Amino acid sequence: MLILLLILFPFISAALLIVAGQKMAKPLVMGAALVELALAVTALLMFQKGNVELLSMNQPWISSLGISFHIAADGISLLMILLATSLMPIILYASFGKEQKNASVFYGLMMLMQGAMIGVFSAMDGFLFYIFWELALIPIYFIILVWGGENRQKITFKFFLYTLFGSLFMLLAFIYIYLQSPEKSFDIHVLYQTASQLSLVEQGWILAAFFLAFAVKMPVFPFHTWQPKTYYTAPTPGLMMLSAIMSKMATYGLIRWVIPMVPDGLAEFGHIGIILAVVSVIYASCISIVQKDFRYLIAYSSIAHVSLIAAGLLAVNIQSLQGGLIEMLSHAINTIGLFYACDIIFSRMGTTEMQKLGGIRAIDSRFAFLFFIVVLSAVALPFTTGFVGEFLLIVGIFKANAIAASFAGLSVILGVVYMFRSFQTIMLGETNALTATFAPITSREKITLIIIVILIIGIGVYPKPILDITEQSVKTLLEGIK
Repeated sequence: MLILLLILFPFISAALLIVAGQKMAKPLVMGAALVELALAVTALLMFQKGNVELLSMNQPWISSLGISFHIAADGISLLMILLATSLMPIILYASFGKEQKNASVFYGLMMLMQGAMIGVFSAMDGFLFYIFWELALIPIYFIILVWGGENRQKITFKFFLYTLFGSLFMLLAFIYIYLQSPEKSFDIHVLYQTASQLSLVEQGWILAAFFLAFAVKMPVFPFHTWQPKTYYTAPTPGLMMLSAIMSKMATYGLIRWVIPMVPDGLAEFGHIGIILAVVSVIYASCISIVQKDFRYLIAYSSIAHVSLIAAGLLAVNIQSLQGGLIEMLSHAINTIGLFYACDIIFSRMGTTEMQKLGGIRAIDSRFAFLFFIVVLSAVALPFTTGFVGEFLLIVGIFKANAIAASFAGLSVILGVVYMFRSFQTIMLGETNALTATFAPITSREKITLIIIVILIIGIGVYPKPILDITEQSVKTLLEGIK
């Protein structure tokens, strides 16, 4: 089964990496990542041709509890799998510019994390989804704990505690629905049918439980307090995995589990989640404006963008869902670009405090140009990938709540304020004693940024292939809740 191989191959690669030794770590992990990407592309081609037999597997696992090893991939899952597999080689290639201590273990944990996330994106059993959800937390916990910066023990403990606490509510919701089902099964279709027939009050509580779990992981205000310091402390490759891919597990969870299971609950109480997400957009954007450290600014801006995705998904219409999906991809690409630019600056200057910087463009105009393209996408300029997703999201939110959409739209204006201000402070003006020593970017850094810019412009100019992957699956989902 191809879908099973997509999950197992990263785990096998992780085991091989750990025993292979330091010298073989880089070629082995890059080879594994490229093979995994090839498998994902093969799965997409099979899906587009209608050959979906190898993209589904359903075997009894713990039969006495109605738990099955049920995995499958539709257009929505495949887009998330492509996100995880296509960005992994870029993250790895960027990380090769620095030597990692115990590199084989470091890259093994990254592959383990990738496998768990693909498991999340393909699980069609509630208990299996929870297992992969929790499994993805373990490798990033150790990546930050061992390779992170100052105060990493305290910060990783808070991160672990928050996400584990939120996940508990999701598990309780799954168990409650399971107990109400006549079949006593965790199968996705049984859970859909059972939950959708519960009372409005029951659906409201289930919605609250899932939203809490996903809001912590995204994160959304006021469940975000673990995120900024975790992002600041995490090593850059782990940070890219966490911010670009792992946070999408939560937004994906809203689409896969919440929307089909509790349609009446969403119709009655979904506006509360939309309002909370829009408040999170405005709050995080305003906090970004007053940040003095560029790394913290990116962290808070990430909260704003993911909160906008959450608001759009809760609006539950084809524009908002399609916009949310393409914005997940866009946010991942932009976040990798921004954090990589931040890492380039820190590696040379030893700081990301913006007031200590300035005039870097005069030293390296190529870096300034590539960095500026990423900034333009982050502020949703037309013909960049950031524009496509945000436009569809705001249109979708407007159809559900015009007032919420008006405030959500402020994210674009506020984004211009904090992103352009940061670019101007860091890159423009006169050089100082510190930035005069800025070394031009290396070939590896240039290639990495060029790949990111190509993705930004390519998807921004022609998003149709991406939208086509998910369109039919989104329509099927919406038809199922009518």
